[in-house]
Amino acid sequence: MDKFFKISEHGSNYRREIIGGLTTFFAMAYIIFVNPSQLCNDFAASISGAMDASYAAGVMVATCIASALGCFLTAFLANVPFAQAPGMGLNAFFTWTCCVVMGYTWQQALTIVLISGILFLIISVSPLRSKIIASIPAGLKSAIGAGIGLFIAFIGLINSGKGIIKLDGDLHITGLNFKLNVLDEAGNVTGSVWNKAALLTIMGVIIIAALMAWKVKGAIFIGIIATTVIALPLGVTSLPTADSFNFNAIGDISKVAFKFDFAGLFGHGVLSLITAIISFLVVDMFDTVGTLIGTAGNAGMLDKNGNLPGGDRALIADAAATCVGACLGTSTVTTYVESSAGISEGARTGLSSVIVGVLFLLGIFLYPIAGIIPGAATAPALIIVGVLMLKSAAKVDWGDIEIAIPAFLTIAIMPFAYSISDGIGFGFISYTIIKMVRGKFKEIPVLMYILSVIFIAMYILKNL
Repeated sequence: MDKFFKISEHGSNYRREIIGGLTTFFAMAYIIFVNPSQLCNDFAASISGAMDASYAAGVMVATCIASALGCFLTAFLANVPFAQAPGMGLNAFFTWTCCVVMGYTWQQALTIVLISGILFLIISVSPLRSKIIASIPAGLKSAIGAGIGLFIAFIGLINSGKGIIKLDGDLHITGLNFKLNVLDEAGNVTGSVWNKAALLTIMGVIIIAALMAWKVKGAIFIGIIATTVIALPLGVTSLPTADSFNFNAIGDISKVAFKFDFAGLFGHGVLSLITAIISFLVVDMFDTVGTLIGTAGNAGMLDKNGNLPGGDRALIADAAATCVGACLGTSTVTTYVESSAGISEGARTGLSSVIVGVLFLLGIFLYPIAGIIPGAATAPALIIVGVLMLKSAAKVDWGDIEIAIPAFLTIAIMPFAYSISDGIGFGFISYTIIKMVRGKFKEIPVLMYILSVIFIAMYILKNL
């Protein structure tokens, strides 16, 4: 195994890879529960062709299997410590934009996901894949890493149970959230109580920070477990009961697997179809590129040219996983930024991805056990990792306004727009325009022109 994954060659060991895999899984296990709730919504189904709650068990199984296969593909094709699962944001786009707004049925939406995955796969196996990554200026690569750090910390702040940051229904920040209102049966506010989950998250951050300051190995993983133990008596989480296990759930995947509808795709117009395909493709591709470059750069995994060894094959694995996920019955599968939690624990090879994949397969039957780990326990890990990743901002030449503005927009837009690809898009567009205004056309890679136009066109099409 050491020879196959080159564990020693990458300066790692079995302990780091296993703990890294466990840490990554705990940080992203929420997708097992959240993805079915995003794709199977009774209200969305009542006004459109979206899935209703009767498909939730099948989607849960599809989520676990697609995630596991994505992790295995990443491990064996690319030998990098990144995990895959159906992407957040993309699953919401699947239900609320493709089905509710555009009017596609969920079968047609799965077909669109499959087509976008095939296009991504074609790009990934062509020379274009390396040219896209090489065309990104060094300053923007550093900004992508810092932006992802801020983004993942933001995820931790809002996913900590009830959330440290208080949001309204549209993800608008409305303030800190250390107190929760108590309502009577009529919906009137009768008092307030402390937000235990938010306070527990703060405790978790302190625990992990202290362990890291003491240079304790496995500090993030230990912090997650310690915070979970504290959460039990506080009532933030609870142990599963025997009735919560469903060992027959795997059969429900037949309700959603291979349910494609190619014939009905053009019923809503060619422009609508192109918009949906491009949206899925661009978001998946640049979420993956951004995660690979940003996370690997922060961990010192890039070569002298700023590229990730095996990164081209990681893109192929991501694209293939999207195709497989669509066949199984779930939305776009993508590389998870939460992989940075495991990488921060020292994971450097595909063995950690194998660990994550095996845990996802076990999750089909033992998902209530994964549910013991509350968001308040994994949120501190994401916040700490965000802190670590922000150091790449120091590599940006802030004295050069031509790179400082695109870098700032890249960093700021990621958390504020809740999208890695939107941050990259704003960075590309602003970089290209500033260089053009300055008359430095030769300093702009040809692909940067093309990618900027694609992002602009995507934004226009999405808002028509």
